[in-house]
Amino acid sequence: MDVAGAQQVQNKVKDDVGQRCQKLFLDFLEGFEVDNEVKYLEKAKELVKPERNTLQVSFQDVEKYNSNLAVTIVAEYYRVYPFLCQAVYSYVKDKAEFNVEKELYISFVDVSSKYKVRDLKTASIGSLFQISGQVIRTHPVHPELVSATFVCLDCQTVIRDVEQQFKYTQPSICRNPVCFNRSRFMLNVNKSRFVDFQKVRIQETQAELPRGCIPRSVEVILRAEAVETAQAGDKCDFTGTLIVVPDVGSISLPGARAESSARKPGEGPESEGVRGLKNLGVRDLNYRLAFLACSVTQSNPMFGGKDLHQEEMTAVDIKNQMSEQDWNRIYNMTQDVNLYDNLIKSLFATIYGNDEIKRGILLMLFGGVPKKTVEHTTLRGDTNVCIVGDPSTAKSQFLKQVAEFTPRAVYTSGKASSAAGLTAAVVRDEESYEFVIEAGALMLADNGVCCIDEFDKMDPRDQVAIHEAMEQQTISITKAGVKATLNARASILAAANPIGGRYDRTKSLKQNVMMTAPIMSRFDLFFILVDECNEVVDYSIARSIVDLHRRNVESIQRVYQTEDIRRYITFARKFQPKLSKEASEYLVNAYRQLRQRDGGSTSSASRITVRQLESLIRLSEAMARMYCVSLVTKDHVKEAYRLLNKSIIRVEEPDIDLEDAEQANISVEQDETNGVPSSEDTDKQTASDATSDSAVQKKKISITYESYKAISNLLVMYLRRQEALDETESSRKSALINWYLNEIADEIETEQELTERKLLVERVVSRLIYQDQVIIPLSRTGLAGKEEVTEDEDPLLVVHPNYVIQ
Repeated sequence: MDVAGAQQVQNKVKDDVGQRCQKLFLDFLEGFEVDNEVKYLEKAKELVKPERNTLQVSFQDVEKYNSNLAVTIVAEYYRVYPFLCQAVYSYVKDKAEFNVEKELYISFVDVSSKYKVRDLKTASIGSLFQISGQVIRTHPVHPELVSATFVCLDCQTVIRDVEQQFKYTQPSICRNPVCFNRSRFMLNVNKSRFVDFQKVRIQETQAELPRGCIPRSVEVILRAEAVETAQAGDKCDFTGTLIVVPDVGSISLPGARAESSARKPGEGPESEGVRGLKNLGVRDLNYRLAFLACSVTQSNPMFGGKDLHQEEMTAVDIKNQMSEQDWNRIYNMTQDVNLYDNLIKSLFATIYGNDEIKRGILLMLFGGVPKKTVEHTTLRGDTNVCIVGDPSTAKSQFLKQVAEFTPRAVYTSGKASSAAGLTAAVVRDEESYEFVIEAGALMLADNGVCCIDEFDKMDPRDQVAIHEAMEQQTISITKAGVKATLNARASILAAANPIGGRYDRTKSLKQNVMMTAPIMSRFDLFFILVDECNEVVDYSIARSIVDLHRRNVESIQRVYQTEDIRRYITFARKFQPKLSKEASEYLVNAYRQLRQRDGGSTSSASRITVRQLESLIRLSEAMARMYCVSLVTKDHVKEAYRLLNKSIIRVEEPDIDLEDAEQANISVEQDETNGVPSSEDTDKQTASDATSDSAVQKKKISITYESYKAISNLLVMYLRRQEALDETESSRKSALINWYLNEIADEIETEQELTERKLLVERVVSRLIYQDQVIIPLSRTGLAGKEEVTEDEDPLLVVHPNYVIQ
């Protein structure tokens, strides 16, 4: 379009529709009142400031004032947009004594017509509507030439107001009638008008994506005050229009394709046909759709978004934005005595049991308080949780529910994710050929939760890439000339399967999971799910699943609705609780106990390090946030310590070494003699040891933990039954061993097996007496201090009164 040529001859062609809309919109700005005050007067006066240039108008107000004007704006938005901006300029100039020459713009919010990215067609070009999607790539802001002023290099004629249509456009001919210059022009930068310009790419959200389809994306053009309002990972609503722009990338391709000079003998050029227009040197002008946005709003500013300066807002500001009904709901939740249990019941209503995991995930959603030291070192407040367990234990169900509940959440699988896909990738732009950063899963989940399923199947080289993101919560990139440090302030909820599919209790957690020690130490909570056979639990799980399938909605019982929980978490996360002195002392003692109990052993689930102390602090702060208090008390630390204990204490139980029980028996008998055994006793002991070693004791006697618990429970139940019947002689050690051998007589076939079983039960009884101290032997008879006290070789056995069978 030759705008310069049109202005050269006469005035521009008048657009009656545009001028009519300009007058009506000016009347709307001057006449629309709320509570007897002109609504947009104060906003218009703020445009006098140098940094402001956009007036934001609610489209619902336009519909209330003049429905015909609203219909025209929706249908002919791209056509009337310059006239609306001119109306804003006239309004500001009249009301605010505005004499500075600068461009003013209009942006609309609350537009009723909404489209999905997949529904964008050429029929909606030029009309006003709203689209929503997740930002996956942002380009840097740069100035765009809107209206150019050129100087003819032949005759020095100044050519003003040459409009630019998404590409650099020179005048077709000089306006001087005697000058016929068509190509030699120089841009006068000082007298040209520029506007901030940014290009972002948005993609369909997972909720809108049809099954089996690849997400579609579209380029969004932001101008003026709309730039830098959307960051990678944000789910935003963009209001504007669909436009057609020339595909610069395809234009810059070479016109003719390189031909191969090597031909087979006997083949001439006539044997080949023309392979398209590119062979003739003809380049087609391609067009593509883009979205020109005038305003950007967060899809869900309540949780995880940055709209309305969420990071700087306080709890009081959020309260002022709520309705009275919403605030009453939050207040009633803070007064709930059983808030902790009611929240996990409502949040994970379809998952039976696993209450400790639910509590850990709930505290992860509340999060700790991020801090910054004097040296500007950032201490993370987000909590990382890992769930390790057997198949069919609802691990993926936890991840799916968290991903659906949290608006700013990303769900990904470890096997199908690379290091660049999890962190960030440096890609080349199709038009400018510059390197830009495309956000990965952790960047997209900034200020949210990143759910990684099948974490153990991730390549070890890819696991290393998220070390920095899990602790420092940043992503450093040095690729292709791009050096950047990006934020990844996300909590990580990971699920992993044990090696071999089933968790082996006889091995440590490190031997059960394909994870390195640095990754394991970065998880605050490690929950282990073991699929055990329990009649009561199995019946309850089956009942719950069948009810869920039969009565899908009625079987779910929630104390609070999902929206109320989301609103409550948003409110509670604005609290910044501080540690009290009592809580600090308890924290120090708790960490000291953990370190002493760990003692450098390799049998515990993971080594206790300073990171576990920081985890205790974060969990305590999350507990305080959950109750909306500003001080962390000792009770909060106790619950965090209990939860951490459930997580890091070993699940596996090693085999019981019964040799230790015999050594303990010998040492106790020697202590009771109150002296050193004589040489004769020593010789007897050596001879007996040699005899026993040559017989059955050649191999080390050990028993699994499950078998040990089964035998010990049988023996304890027998002794308690005899105590209740007042059968004294049946409670002696020999009678107990004989009773047990009679009970398992059907399982014994040979005499050697009988000897081994007898030795085994004797060692178990010795361990129960001298190590576990579950059974008390009454071996001395007579009065204390008298010479008649005698030692009974077959003592009477009594169960400790405080022992509870597990």
